[in-house]
Amino acid sequence: MILSVPERSTICNMGAELGATTSLFPSDENTREFLTKQGRAADFLELKPDADAVYDEVIEIDCAALKPLVACPHSPDLVKPVEELAGLKVDQVAIGSCTNSSFTDLLEVARILKGKTIHPEVSLVISFGSKQVLRMLSRCGALDDLIAAGARVLEATCGPCIGMGQSPQSNGVSLRTFNRNFYGRSGTMSAGIYLVSPATAAASAIAGVLCSAETIDYAKPEMPDAYLIDDTMLIQPSCDPAVEIKRGPNIKPYPAKAPLAETIEAQVMIKVGDNITTDHIMPAGAKILPYRSNIEKISEFCYSQIDPQFHDRCLQYGGGWIIAGENYGQGSSREHAALAPMYLKIQAVIAKSYARIHRQNLINAGIVPLVFEQPDDYERIAMLDTLALDCGKLAEGQPLTITDAKGFSFTVQHHCTARELEILRAGGLLNLIKSKNQKTEA
Repeated sequence: MILSVPERSTICNMGAELGATTSLFPSDENTREFLTKQGRAADFLELKPDADAVYDEVIEIDCAALKPLVACPHSPDLVKPVEELAGLKVDQVAIGSCTNSSFTDLLEVARILKGKTIHPEVSLVISFGSKQVLRMLSRCGALDDLIAAGARVLEATCGPCIGMGQSPQSNGVSLRTFNRNFYGRSGTMSAGIYLVSPATAAASAIAGVLCSAETIDYAKPEMPDAYLIDDTMLIQPSCDPAVEIKRGPNIKPYPAKAPLAETIEAQVMIKVGDNITTDHIMPAGAKILPYRSNIEKISEFCYSQIDPQFHDRCLQYGGGWIIAGENYGQGSSREHAALAPMYLKIQAVIAKSYARIHRQNLINAGIVPLVFEQPDDYERIAMLDTLALDCGKLAEGQPLTITDAKGFSFTVQHHCTARELEILRAGGLLNLIKSKNQKTEA
């Protein structure tokens, strides 16, 4: 079984959700064919591993033997076979977003729905991957099949994925072809969000209960002869420094961050457990996301689902430390989960382990990510404890000692490269870039 480029893209999209920094498929004739159909055959570049490449782990998956799967609330990796949950009543189905909204994905949905109508107790919404996808579906008649079946058409946007409209009913079950189903992300705290494939979503929308599409007779779509390419409305950004950036009252400049101090001596602002997601740190939703370009305002919602007093506590004590368990910062890689704590003067995080992308975002924001050398030391720390660190001893490969005002000390690791330490000392990546540009101009 050879995966198409859109199928590979979906897998790569999901890689970040499970902690992968990068997902890569070797290029092959399928890649060349895809680029040719986009009018970009000249862009083909063969990518493959070195002949002597060594891997930490090799996992073989027989794709032909896979059965339809579903990720259960509230994590993308809480996966079960669809057949185990078959018959679960469904209230809402949402198809699309950035993960499963290619032309072939939605054409398959249209073929399953063709000549049928969705269950009367199900709401079906579809958000397309792009204007081109929508136009291609319109040209081949598939868009009419979707509308006739009872689907409501949304714009090409994140939309329901981040709780911006189409929040499920209270205690409802929503099947979504999205990439995240963290607690509260949909906009309804009590809803159960299940992640499924477009085919499973379409079949379930018809049946009114969770089921696979294996029993439905339809032709799985092939790749189109050519993709519609229309870049006429895309405007390239200007490199002219005289161009004015227009900011309304809700668009604030990037918060200033000072270089790393010689010593961090501050109190613990919050202590959290394992598997804290970026949705826990910086929630999504219609109430919050209008402030994406206003870090000062959006910081008011930081950790609000876990500790509504976190924001005010940081202002009262001038920021400080975050203490966390395993896999801190899993899920979405959005920068706001680092920028809001940075604005609130969080100076460092001590965790048992990190999701890699969030760890890098902390470094880029000038927040020092530390790891307990002895995980049991986590238990010794309480809210508002005063911890001290001599940042002058930050050196590649060297452990550090944290002292607690209660009279004990413990060892942490930072695992930072020389480059990452340079970023931290500058107070973040933008500070470092700015300082180097200034030296170049001088």
